[in-house]
Amino acid sequence: MSKSILEIKPISRIRRNHGLEHATIHILSKKFPGQSFSGISSPLGFTIIGEVTTEDVADAAVEALKKLRAGAADLAFHPNCGTNYAVAGIMAGLGAWMGMIGAGDSPKKKLERLPLMMTLATAALILSRSFGPYVQKNITTTGHPDGLELCKVETSVRGGLRMHHVKTRG
Repeated sequence: MSKSILEIKPISRIRRNHGLEHATIHILSKKFPGQSFSGISSPLGFTIIGEVTTEDVADAAVEALKKLRAGAADLAFHPNCGTNYAVAGIMAGLGAWMGMIGAGDSPKKKLERLPLMMTLATAALILSRSFGPYVQKNITTTGHPDGLELCKVETSVRGGLRMHHVKTRG
């Protein structure tokens, strides 16, 4: 049997790290209400950007992994995930592009298409509210960490941003 592309090791690792990143942000957000957090994942782990200590991130990551392993897969999904924004942008861009089909090279005809382009882009944004989370849940993220393990957390400050690098294996 052939593997799904989502099961290929680097992609699987990104998806599992992405889910753990979101779960960690959920835990941190609950512990530090009003604090802003963001993150990015890779096959090697994930980075949390936020004004908390290394220990806070390490503790939240440990708790998040325990909860994911216990079946709290919903923690792996986040409404502010970049996937949702990327899907919205792609869909709105395609909607606007579709509105230009057949307009030719005439600036006047292109300008006349502006209401159609805005309508199609808006419709695409409305549709993306459901499609973005679907893509997040089924493609870019997973709530099943399987053999993922935490290795270490290192903190650095770049450009005034406190970045916590969480290394994983598995």
